[in-house]
Amino acid sequence: MASFVIEGGHRLNGEIHPQGAKNEVLQIICATLLTKEEVTVNHIPDILDVNNLIQLMREMGVDVAKTGVDSYTFKAENIDLAYLESEEFLKKCSSLRGSVMLIGPMVARFGKALISKPGGDKIGRRRLDTHLVGIQNLGADFRYDEERGVYEITAEKLRGAYMLLDEASVTGTANIVMAAVLAKGTTTIYNAACEPYLQQLCRMLNRMGAKIGGIASNLLTIEGVEELHGTEHRVLPDMIEVGSFIGMAAMTGSEITIKNVSYENLGIIPESFRRLGIKLEQRGDDIYVPAQDSYQIESFIDGSIMTIADAPWPGLTPDLLSVMLVVATQAKGSVLIHQKMFESRLFFVDKLIDMGAQIILCDPHRAVVIGHNHGFRLRGARLTSPDIRAGIALLIAAMSAEGTSTISNIEQIDRGYQNIEGRLNAIGARITRI
Repeated sequence: MASFVIEGGHRLNGEIHPQGAKNEVLQIICATLLTKEEVTVNHIPDILDVNNLIQLMREMGVDVAKTGVDSYTFKAENIDLAYLESEEFLKKCSSLRGSVMLIGPMVARFGKALISKPGGDKIGRRRLDTHLVGIQNLGADFRYDEERGVYEITAEKLRGAYMLLDEASVTGTANIVMAAVLAKGTTTIYNAACEPYLQQLCRMLNRMGAKIGGIASNLLTIEGVEELHGTEHRVLPDMIEVGSFIGMAAMTGSEITIKNVSYENLGIIPESFRRLGIKLEQRGDDIYVPAQDSYQIESFIDGSIMTIADAPWPGLTPDLLSVMLVVATQAKGSVLIHQKMFESRLFFVDKLIDMGAQIILCDPHRAVVIGHNHGFRLRGARLTSPDIRAGIALLIAAMSAEGTSTISNIEQIDRGYQNIEGRLNAIGARITRI
């Protein structure tokens, strides 16, 4: 098990490029199963979750070739359907959260999907009801083998249907869309997720020959087609990484430029950091963060304490609340962080309290942060990364702390951040991988 040793207190300076969006590329790779023709995907991040999914695709019989530093081609012409029912396949699915998005493409093209309950972050319940009920609405039969922990979904022919989703699940919407593009007739999905990741998936599918209307809204209309074709796609910059770099700059009093961020796809993220008092400028498609000795949290117009909460797009992504909570520990003022969507994501604040942060954990969903205004630096500590986003938040805390910190279980960070220590060390951080 690897660890990071972080020497805190060093300012960053220079330019950094965000990687391709993890949450988008997992959908895009699964969607390549919908055609037997070649699909080229560019700007793929070299991270654990993505690499594991690419290897799983190879083992399924997809012809995968690396054609550049961050480019791959996928050709799903000869899928090994017997392997898709093997214990080895099911075991690998259970350790990879993104594997759940194989269901839609496999049922749509091959009439059957067998998948074990997927793994991923331990951040609370992440139910699959939206995925499975949506695909059932298209005419699939669903069976759960409780003893093996395996879902079996079968369909002779999917048929379009109207559905109102119980939640605007990004991966759930993606799964239903991927199933519906090859279904007979018209599918209407209301309360669909409309994150940029989903928009990217829909646009790629349309280039492949799908007929999806209402992209970027929560009402999608899909007219089924007989088959899809090959295409080329470029993955967006990772908005979570962009937000993480903004937080790092603020916590360490650094001046950095984040390059090629696809600003129009960041939504409310820049404004949310401005609410914490952080200055940032849009320069073309870059974000410039100047060095700040202090930053003051805004209050609401009536003078009440600022609340920052997650919400489905175009609200604030829940993946950045851990970062914003850490950033608030050195702000001037107080803020209520309300994590509505997952009930275990705030438990890492105990580690921040040990480092000297002033945080009141109200319940599994809410924490009040009382900022130090840089009057008191966090102390170095021995830490453990419980999930991807808490891991990067603890790394930010350690980079700003006084003394040396050690973060173990950094495989969680590696799942979502490409060569993070190398890229940060290049602009002034002091991080060593042990």
